[in-house]
Amino acid sequence: MGLFKLLGWLLTNAVALAVACQLFDGIGFHGGARNGWDEVADKVWPLLFVALILGVVNSFVSPVLKFLSIPFVIITLGLFLLVINALMLLFTEWLAGLFDIDFYVHGFWTAVGGALVITVVTWIVGLLLGDAEGA
Repeated sequence: MGLFKLLGWLLTNAVALAVACQLFDGIGFHGGARNGWDEVADKVWPLLFVALILGVVNSFVSPVLKFLSIPFVIITLGLFLLVINALMLLFTEWLAGLFDIDFYVHGFWTAVGGALVITVVTWIVGLLLGDAEGA
């Protein structure tokens, strides 16, 4: 993976996470500004670190869980993937806490909504930036 692709991946995750912080009161960072884009601007480095954690979790842990839950995914016609993505967001919150980053996700349903927003924003940013592999 090239440096520019890695930076693009990290920034895509950070943008998606920032949008989720804006749309949900239950997702954000403690300290600094209370809400709005000021909260994200005050926490740029923690946001990038949480985006890195989220990307690593989605790259390594999520595929294993998706493979193990294939029967549930089939039975629910894919809706169980939202549950897995929400669990990955909650796991990211827990891992960020281990690194003393004050990132929070309040509640499972907030995590489901945040995971949905992160998925959609990542998809949109990917469409806008194009596929770096084809270049």
